[in-house]
Amino acid sequence: MKSWGVVWPAPGQVEIEEREVQEPGAGELLLEAERTLISPGTERAFLLNLPNTSGRYPQRPGYNFAGRVAAVGPGVEGFSTGQRVVAAAPHAAHAVARVDRVCPVPEGVEAEEAAFFNMGTISLQGVRRARIEIGEMVAVIGQGLVGLLAAQFARLQGGVPILAVDPVEGRLAHSLRSGADIALNPEGEPFKGFLEKPQVVIEATGAPEPINTALQLARPGGRVVLLASTRGETRVNFYRDVHRKGLVVLGAHNHARPGRQSIPGVWTWEEDCGAVLELLQRGRLQVGHLITHRVPAREAPRAYGLLKEWDPGLIGVVLEWR
Repeated sequence: MKSWGVVWPAPGQVEIEEREVQEPGAGELLLEAERTLISPGTERAFLLNLPNTSGRYPQRPGYNFAGRVAAVGPGVEGFSTGQRVVAAAPHAAHAVARVDRVCPVPEGVEAEEAAFFNMGTISLQGVRRARIEIGEMVAVIGQGLVGLLAAQFARLQGGVPILAVDPVEGRLAHSLRSGADIALNPEGEPFKGFLEKPQVVIEATGAPEPINTALQLARPGGRVVLLASTRGETRVNFYRDVHRKGLVVLGAHNHARPGRQSIPGVWTWEEDCGAVLELLQRGRLQVGHLITHRVPAREAPRAYGLLKEWDPGLIGVVLEWR
C-alpha cells in the first residue's frame, strides 16, 4: 500500500517522502499513526551527523509512535484491528512493527501522551539502575525531555530532595512542574552549595563536559548514572573524581537491557513500556506540560528546523498524523 513519512536523505536535510508499505508478515502488525514524538537529543544528533552516530543516509527517523492496529500478521495473538497501541516505529503514516516492539495503550491515555512511552522507557531504565532509596538526594543534570522525565521517576522512587540542574532558565520552570524540589543554573553561586551532597547524580545532557560536573557533584560513595548518549569525548581525572571518592559509575544506554526477563534494577523494554503507560493512566506520570510544539506531520521539516537551531524552548514536539 502507498503511504508517506519523514526521511533524512543527507545530513541536515528533512523531507516528506511517499513510500510503499508491505502487508504485515508473521509476528508483525501494520500500524496507522495518530501521533509521533520527536526525540530531541538523539534525532538532532543523527540528523546533523554528530559524533557517536551512524553517519548513514538516508535515514527514516523516529521511535515514539502512537496509533492503531491496521492489520494483523499471521500467527499474531493478543492484538486486533483498531486496537490502540504504541510502537518503536518511525515517523510515518503507516509502519510495520514486530509484536515485541508494540505495547497496548490503556483506556484513558490520549495518543499524544502515549507517544511519550519510549522516552519514558529510556529515562526509567536509567533511574532504575540508580537503585534510589527513600530519602536519598538525587540530582538530574540536563532538563531536556529525558532529564525532565528522569526527575519524575526519581521522585516516584523516593528520591528527596530532587535537584534539577540546567543552564537554560526557561527549562527550570518545567523542572519544578516535573517533580523537582530545587531547580538551579550550574553557573550560579547557589549551585556550588550542593557540591558533594547528592547520593545519586543522573547525567542527562548528552554533552561531554557535564559528565565532569556529575562526578564532582556526587558525594563520596555516591552513584553517577550516565543516562544521555554523549556526542563527543570527555576527559576525566579518574583518580580525583572517581577513584578517590569511591564513586559507582553506571552506564545506562537503553539497549543495555535483558532480552527476555527483568531483573532487579534492570527491566525488559516490554515491561518498562507497560509500566510507563500504566503510570500515565493512573496520573502518576505527567507529560502534558512537556509538549511545547504540536506540528502537522506534513510540516515535519519545520519542526526539525527548530531542532537544528536548538531552540531552548523546544522540549516535546508532537507530530500530528490525523
